Amino acid sequence: MNDAVSSPPSPASAAASPRRITQAVSIGEIKVGGGHPVVVQSMTNTDTADIASSVRQVAELWRAGSELVRLTVNNPESAAAIPRIREKLDMMGVPVPLIGDFHYNGHQLLAGEPACAQALAKYRINPGNVGFGKKRDTQFAQLIEFAIQYGKPVRIGANWGSLDQSLAAQLMDENAKRADPWDAGHVLREALIRSALDSAERAVEIGLPRDRIVLSAKVSGVQELIAVYRDLAQRSDFALHLGLTEAGIGSKGIVASSAALAVLLQEGIGDTIRISLTPEPGQSRTQEVIVAQELLQTTGQRAFTPMVTACPGCGRTTSEFFQELAKVVQEHVRGRMPEWKISHPGAENMTLAVMGCVVNGPGESRHANIGISLPGTGEAPAAPVFVDGEKSVTLRGENIAQEFVALIDNYVETRYARSAG
Repeated sequence: MNDAVSSPPSPASAAASPRRITQAVSIGEIKVGGGHPVVVQSMTNTDTADIASSVRQVAELWRAGSELVRLTVNNPESAAAIPRIREKLDMMGVPVPLIGDFHYNGHQLLAGEPACAQALAKYRINPGNVGFGKKRDTQFAQLIEFAIQYGKPVRIGANWGSLDQSLAAQLMDENAKRADPWDAGHVLREALIRSALDSAERAVEIGLPRDRIVLSAKVSGVQELIAVYRDLAQRSDFALHLGLTEAGIGSKGIVASSAALAVLLQEGIGDTIRISLTPEPGQSRTQEVIVAQELLQTTGQRAFTPMVTACPGCGRTTSEFFQELAKVVQEHVRGRMPEWKISHPGAENMTLAVMGCVVNGPGESRHANIGISLPGTGEAPAAPVFVDGEKSVTLRGENIAQEFVALIDNYVETRYARSAG
């Protein structure tokens, strides 16, 4: 990448706290924690036993940018499908590590399908439903022993929707004896944190190395999630997976997840994230991957694809052309990014602006690597283009969109060094 065209740090990245120092965990070829970049992950919603559908969705999520993909493993059929899914993905050139999501019967499924245990890159265990009563410790130990046997890392993921009720009751009893009792919410947060931490320490006692453990403690409330992870981060050095559980559908899920995770990321907390969106009818599962990437990029954590600054529109911009052009540009660069990532590394840092009138258009365009200031209502029908702060050309006529996209492609070709690979 040409240093002369590097974008300056955003205010978000400049203000972010140093990353929390954690254990580094290897999940296949992906590194989580230990100062490595925050990793994006997602989860399929297909029937895992439907091999063709699961392979198709895993590949789609990976191509969208999911660096880890989790699948439900809930019955013998799904366990038997995992090695076949892995094989087909490898044949397609999709190397994404697969995570097995186990609840209730994971110890039985891994025992019954050794090929599944081997094919998975990580196991996810929920300490709240790994077993009940006297069976809990035994079944948890069996799962950890499989992870040790096959050399796999584990995410110990507590969730307040399936909290260990015996631990919650114990902490409630202890709280009742306090001179200054906590409120019920505080006790439940402590139960969630203790469930994760105690289970992690138990796994270490059994023999699982600390650098094969990732923790999560998920809730569905924004303030509760922030409080839980701040506490969890202070009390351990395990890598942490962030996510607002059952975030919701559409804008609600996006806003709630962003509000919670942005605060934690700015404080240096979090090593891998998932945006748990409920897909709208007919909508691709990949939306949650795009939202996760955009969250990391807008908070200055990582760069995935050129981001477009675009005018929101006002009475000066009665034409919809700037809206259409902004969409065309964003879709174009996102579509080209898989190729540019290989051929022109650094292009993901490029900044673009599509502005709608003379008020802020030229100024915003000068701040971007490439920006265009379209004519507003009543303005002369000309669109100046700025490249690295300098006016480059003025576009006119009916082919502005195609010409501007061509300028972007040319900028990438000339300003970002072509990889020899």
